[in-house]
Amino acid sequence: MRFLPESPLTRALSFQSILSAAGEGAFLTGNAVFFTQVVGLTAAQVGLGLTLAGVVTFIVAVPLGRISDAVGAKRMWGVTALTQALLYLLWPLAGSFASFVAVTIALEIAVTGSRSARGAYTLDVFSGEDRIRSLAFMRSARNIGYTLGAALGGVALATDDLDVIRAVPVVTAGMLLLNALLIRGLPSLEAAPVVAHAARTSALRNKGFLVLTTLDGVLGTNQVLLNVVIPLWLVEQTDAPRVLLAWLFGTNTVLAVLLQVRASRGADTVPGALRASRLSAAFFVLSCLIVLVTHDTVGWVTIALVWIGHVTVTGAELFQSAGHWGLTAELSDPARRGEYQGAAQLGWTLGSVWAPATYTFLAINWGATGWLLIAGIVVLAVAGMHPAARAAQRYLDQHVAAPSPVS
Repeated sequence: MRFLPESPLTRALSFQSILSAAGEGAFLTGNAVFFTQVVGLTAAQVGLGLTLAGVVTFIVAVPLGRISDAVGAKRMWGVTALTQALLYLLWPLAGSFASFVAVTIALEIAVTGSRSARGAYTLDVFSGEDRIRSLAFMRSARNIGYTLGAALGGVALATDDLDVIRAVPVVTAGMLLLNALLIRGLPSLEAAPVVAHAARTSALRNKGFLVLTTLDGVLGTNQVLLNVVIPLWLVEQTDAPRVLLAWLFGTNTVLAVLLQVRASRGADTVPGALRASRLSAAFFVLSCLIVLVTHDTVGWVTIALVWIGHVTVTGAELFQSAGHWGLTAELSDPARRGEYQGAAQLGWTLGSVWAPATYTFLAINWGATGWLLIAGIVVLAVAGMHPAARAAQRYLDQHVAAPSPVS
């Protein structure tokens, strides 16, 4: 197994992934403390502001993708990355709910535009198996970056000094400014021409693609299981010690770094990506079946089963990511890559936004029955992805000319 990618471009993008993730992770680790103790907000105000930002970004995701197609993915990525860095410099100046909402919305818009442009660039700059392998290396790198950022943020929190905590977004801004410079130095792409009948070939008219990405969003709720439901279940429904949570998340990070590239093999075609999606669903269901029995186990048996359940849901995460890359790469119009990335964000949101409340209620209140229902939701979703993928492919065959090579 190679731990470093062979391609110089993949190495550059992996380093960029580490840098940007470390910057974001440093702030995310302590943002609750920053918002409540530095900005002076209540928890309810923080939640409302984040919800408002989520609504706005849901509305602008596709338009931002279209802008990316019009101006070029690399240029859009660079501008939004620079904007993101500059906006972090405003956090120490925020002192009210209104300023919090304004910065949060602006930042989320920049992140959404950056995500679409970054996705479009990385899909176009690589092809075939190299594309999926490179994306896997970049995702592993982002896991490393978030871990480093979380450690940096944790050190700041450990000082219990508001001046130090107030400096964290400034440090994040510095790292993201370097990130923007790295993006500027990446190779440029020759943009594929946007067809004249734009309305007819809009990503929003490709119903199969929208359904596919929504169902893929359901499959992606493995993150809800990983970060919300299993930890709550461990604390409230088992006799496992809470310190086990640290080992669970540590295991997840290590496996994501070591195994993401291997899990992505063969996902560079639609059949291969769908196979990866089926494997993801199988691991997801297996995790539900393992964790549900820990309500009645004790001691080391509980600890071992919860840990295995977390490992299997990590498998769901790795294969879902691989399938997602293959499907979005092969079933989007190369001339409208940014717009399709925006549409994929819409579908992902529709497929996952309801999951934290639903899964938590089902697991905590309904126990084994709730876990079986969660597993059933995922099985139905992955079954629906196959006809949706065929519908998306038919739409492209009917409405999109054969793609020309992109240099």
